[in-house]
Amino acid sequence: MDDFAKQLQEQEKALEKIRNKLALLPDLPGCYLMKNADGKIIYVGKAKVLKNRVRSYFTGSHDGKTQRLVADIRDFEYIVTGSNIEALILECNLIKTHQPRYNVLLKDDKTFPYIKITNEPHPRLEVTRRVLKDKAKYFGPYPNAYAAQQTKKLLDRMYPLRKCGVMPKEVCLYYHMGQCLAPCEKEVPQEEYDRITQEITSFLSGGHEEIKKELQRKMQEAAEELYFERAKELRDQILNIEAIMEKQKITTTDTKDRDVLGFAVDKGWMCVQILYMRQGKMIQRHASVFPFYGEAYSDFMSFVTQYYSDNPALPKEILLPDMPKGEEAEDSSRPEDAGESIDAGGGAASLQEWLGIKVLVPQRGTKRQLVAMAEENAKVSLDEKFRLIERDEERTSKAAANLGQYIGIESLHRIEAFDNSNIQGTNPVSAMVVFIDGKPDKKEYRKYKIRSVQGPDDYDTMREVVRRRYERVLKENLELPDLIVVDGGKGQISAAIDVLQNELGLFIPVCGLVKDVKHRTAQLMVGDPPEPISLPRDSQEFYLLQRIQDEVHRFAITFHREQRGKSMVASKLDAIPGIGEKRRKLLLKHFGSLKKIKEARIEDFRPLSIGDKLAGQIIAALQEEES
Repeated sequence: MDDFAKQLQEQEKALEKIRNKLALLPDLPGCYLMKNADGKIIYVGKAKVLKNRVRSYFTGSHDGKTQRLVADIRDFEYIVTGSNIEALILECNLIKTHQPRYNVLLKDDKTFPYIKITNEPHPRLEVTRRVLKDKAKYFGPYPNAYAAQQTKKLLDRMYPLRKCGVMPKEVCLYYHMGQCLAPCEKEVPQEEYDRITQEITSFLSGGHEEIKKELQRKMQEAAEELYFERAKELRDQILNIEAIMEKQKITTTDTKDRDVLGFAVDKGWMCVQILYMRQGKMIQRHASVFPFYGEAYSDFMSFVTQYYSDNPALPKEILLPDMPKGEEAEDSSRPEDAGESIDAGGGAASLQEWLGIKVLVPQRGTKRQLVAMAEENAKVSLDEKFRLIERDEERTSKAAANLGQYIGIESLHRIEAFDNSNIQGTNPVSAMVVFIDGKPDKKEYRKYKIRSVQGPDDYDTMREVVRRRYERVLKENLELPDLIVVDGGKGQISAAIDVLQNELGLFIPVCGLVKDVKHRTAQLMVGDPPEPISLPRDSQEFYLLQRIQDEVHRFAITFHREQRGKSMVASKLDAIPGIGEKRRKLLLKHFGSLKKIKEARIEDFRPLSIGDKLAGQIIAALQEEES
């Protein structure tokens, strides 16, 4: 109680400090950094007017996600900037530096792949996720590594740049296949590299139609000159271009390269959809789904800013959705040459100024239809995520309910499963897992070291574990399971029922899972005496039983390995004369492992008050045992 009162007192003190700082906020643009009780930055935002934006967090009502953020805030600081563009860049850099918990984060392991033409005397093509300032040419980003690798594979066949990372001493197979100019042995003029680089640049920038026409001309020439093999190679290249580069869904009248973005939000999650249009054709799309905590449009713009901050292959134009009604505008300026577009107050003008390309918020016409398509795709992706979760939960719950009907149980909410593990009776252990409505509840798992059973007696082991578990359940008034699952057949089931009914007075259904010769779940047995139940092997109910058996077996085996490992360490040291339990624990605590004890020098044992003679015996004994 004292701790709770102290916590409330500290919280009230922090809120009083925040109220005093709110009164001093300036009417200027900048960034604000929210901190928790430990002083850690948990959210970074930007504002056209710091006073209005920061105050809004501590006045009025908020949705559940924002309430969670506000509840964690104990302090804030702010940085004034000279303009909205400076605030945009600063926010992006602060998010990358501090990785705040409540910000939308474009994590490093989620960076997109690019195709790169290296800046070397003998250039080559690479697929990379690292964008460096190395004067190389980058193309992309690609929605996934497969799309980038397939495109590179096509270019490698079409253009004979070197393929090897380190220059070899003699020509390789690629030269004989006509896919390398062999700079390792031949002098390649710079003009040739310039021509190839120009063609690849044209191809990746959307000019593959011109490349295809040129290949068709060369194919006809080869066929007329009766070079049929060469004509076939050129024909295959044309087919590959059509297969990889022309997966389009929509075209526009112009041939401008543009990215079209849309987003959707639901249940505290956001999906951002990016449609990549090159040479007027939509060639790829990419969806990112993540939780968000702030204002939807503000967090969307934060994602967009991070995405383009590290993007070396910018399009000519970016199309953004309008700000939803009800969200506070932070930047109401209009981008230059917006035409039928406006800046909805979400910082499009600042983004345009920073990136140096057109950033539009279209209100009507074809461009608005493209944004609507991106928004619809984002909504579909988000709906699909929730439908998959619901379907999986529904299927799992239904499987648990149906399994209860097979066994004759009206309600099957809680299942507890047991498994024993030992090797020829050594280090016997048992484990219990719990499934609630068909899903594992790991905080309820329990491990047992077997105390009373000597040797590999599976039935007595089952009796001991069941007795210990349900004596505790009765003593502490814990929730009883609807079904107990044991690993085994008639003997294990009878042992468990005997303890439950005759010793504890509990009448809980017990079933056993019998394995086949390949140690796979084969049959379900229920009752007293136990009888097999016919359960289709391809049913969700059978699959649920397999998952339960696999999980309890995994948990038991892991525990047994831990105990066996400790036992082996103890036995190796205990076998050395002069080493008892006290010295064994001292040695392991000081050195950390047997390996380090074995590799130690005699003088390393002196701080433990172990003489040089005994130290030598310890090292010799461990090395001798290994050999």
